[in-house]
Amino acid sequence: MTRSKKISWENLSDEDLFKVRICDLGVRIEGGEVEPRVWQLYEELQDRGLFLRPKCYLSDEWLSPNGQPAIGIPFYLAHPRLKALEFRMMFEVEGGTPTSCMKLLRHEAAHAIDHAYGLHRRTDWQHVFGSPRKRYSPHLYQVDPHSKHHVRNLPDNYAQCHPEEDFAESFAVWLNPASQWRTRYKGWPAMRKLRFVNRVMLELSELPVPRRKPVLHSETRSLRSTLHSYYRKKHRLHRVGDLAFAARDMKTIFRVSRAREPDNLASVLIRRNKRHLVESIATWSGERPTQVSVVLTRLAQLCDEHRLVLRDDADVSLVKLSTYTTTLVVNRVHTSTYRPLKR
Repeated sequence: MTRSKKISWENLSDEDLFKVRICDLGVRIEGGEVEPRVWQLYEELQDRGLFLRPKCYLSDEWLSPNGQPAIGIPFYLAHPRLKALEFRMMFEVEGGTPTSCMKLLRHEAAHAIDHAYGLHRRTDWQHVFGSPRKRYSPHLYQVDPHSKHHVRNLPDNYAQCHPEEDFAESFAVWLNPASQWRTRYKGWPAMRKLRFVNRVMLELSELPVPRRKPVLHSETRSLRSTLHSYYRKKHRLHRVGDLAFAARDMKTIFRVSRAREPDNLASVLIRRNKRHLVESIATWSGERPTQVSVVLTRLAQLCDEHRLVLRDDADVSLVKLSTYTTTLVVNRVHTSTYRPLKR
């Protein structure tokens, strides 16, 4: 494929863009807004005396491939057009701001360093963080929002998810030059973990850098699925429970439009107010914000699928939507299902 064809997708409609294979996008880290973030990560590592440079590449998600000193960065961050599509489809762009991108890069860098040096196999590492063999359940872990045994970097108290994530979050806070971790976490049990990270990284600064070439998993140029297939899979992956039954209820909050290009789309209302809705519903329900975000994203998708538009004014619609979504979330918190219990 010629270069002109590779960049022609930028002006396609969403519907036509969905037909493009990921490998044909031709996106790169170099020259895009992700590149300075990668260089910032490398500078922070160097300032801490760490000379391992995790190989950063574009992938289909944030990850550090198992056993590899590398960092996969979602391909949609490489181009504004793809970020816009990601927001339309998922109602959020993970790592889409400089601050959130750096938090994720530092987190994944911890996994890459662990992979390079096998830190999780050390007895002292396991004594501080726990067994790496603990079951990993990123969507179902229990959270203590008041815990001082864990640092706070990524949303949803992600350090509480698993010992390896606890280490990665501790490393991310330690690496961040603006974290002021010695002051921020003074008196917290989490300080023990930060001091451990500080000590071990000093040890690594005196060791030779592993030179083996990493094997890159899910590299963008090898992904032959279309963007349509990518988002279909992503929706299935992020859907905790089937919310198709909610379409009937959503039609009582909104109404079906038969217009060719309807105005006042319900999904637009959700998108514009998502942050406030997530914060409010998470506070009242006790559910993690990312789980509430998943529910709202799915409800917005149902609105698009059924061509739903506002029935009432925006404020009234938001109250009805917030009440209904809170009911769904509370049902799941107490019964592990979004469906209301039959009486």
